[in-house]
Amino acid sequence: MQEIIGVNHIGIRVSDMATARVFYEQLGFVFLVGPIGPEPVAIMEHPSGVNINLILNADAGLGNNILMDVAERYPGYTHVALDVNDVKAVQKKIKALGIAITEGPIELPNGGTMLFIRDQDRNVIEFHQNG
Repeated sequence: MQEIIGVNHIGIRVSDMATARVFYEQLGFVFLVGPIGPEPVAIMEHPSGVNINLILNADAGLGNNILMDVAERYPGYTHVALDVNDVKAVQKKIKALGIAITEGPIELPNGGTMLFIRDQDRNVIEFHQNG
């Protein structure tokens, strides 16, 4: 479909707006508005133009991410991959923030590098530097 021109936003289900807001602000996202709508949703945007919708209806305390932390492989979106221009600088900043790196950095055959973290609700975020 040639009419598609980009990604508008990424929806991330979270259990607590205040905790999620603090986490994503550490990554450079700016709170815009929320909660709004029937779900409800809070909207944050990164200066790079990446927009996230925090969907504020996750059950707190479930512990596992059903798409990533169980043996069964359910269909669905497993993570968001954010392009970065310096994955080593990201790694240093993530460590300084006290956020656990859950995987990586992983060197790719094409010279790229990726590393993964989890937010407060165990949603997976990849930082990806192209080779």
